[in-house]
Amino acid sequence: MSPEFLLTTLLVVASPGTGVVVTLAAGLSGGWRRAVAAAFGCTLGIIPHMLAAITGLATLLSTSPLAFDILKIGGIAYLLWMAWTSLKDDGPLKIEAGDPAQEKTSGTLRVIVNAVALNLLNPKLPLFFVAFLPQFMDPEGPDAVGQLLVLSGIFMALTFAVFALYGIFAATLRDRLVRQPRIVVWLRRGFAAAFVGLGVKLAGTTV
Repeated sequence: MSPEFLLTTLLVVASPGTGVVVTLAAGLSGGWRRAVAAAFGCTLGIIPHMLAAITGLATLLSTSPLAFDILKIGGIAYLLWMAWTSLKDDGPLKIEAGDPAQEKTSGTLRVIVNAVALNLLNPKLPLFFVAFLPQFMDPEGPDAVGQLLVLSGIFMALTFAVFALYGIFAATLRDRLVRQPRIVVWLRRGFAAAFVGLGVKLAGTTV
C-alpha cells in the first residue's frame, strides 16, 4: 500500500459531498451517536459497489448509459426527497432539547437507512472503484481480488473515520442551536439547498 493511495483516498473522502452533508446533518440534529450512525450507514453503502467492482457489474454500468442513467435518476430523486424532508419540522434536521442519548432506536436506524440508500443510489461510486482503485494494484500480484478487497477496506475505514469526525464536530454545536431556533430554520434551508445542489451536480454526471 503506497502513501499516494492513502493521501489520495483521504482527499477524496474528505471532499464535501453527500456523505459529508448527511453526517453533518445527523450530528447537528441528534448528537454524536447519530453522527456515527450516519457515518456507519455511508460506509455500509459502499459494500455493494465494492462487490459490483469485483464481479464486473461496475464495468457493465460504466459501459451502459441506460443502466447508468437509471441509477442516476434514482439518486437524484432521493436527494430531492432528502432536500424536501430537511425543510420539515419533523425531518432529519429536527433539533430538540434534551439528551441525544435518550433518542429512540428507530431514529438511529432511519439515519443509517438514509445514509445507505444515498450511497447505493450514487452511480459515481462504482465508476470510482473501477477507475481509481486499479491504479494502486500490483499488476504482477497473484491475487487481484485480494488486492481490491484490501484497498476497498482501507477506503471504507477512512470513509467511516472522516465522516464520523465531521459529524462529531457538528454535534458539538448542537446545544447552541437548540437555543437559536432562527439559526435552525436557516440550517434546514442550507442543507436542503445542499441536497438540491448535489442532485444538480449528479444530473450533470455522464459515463
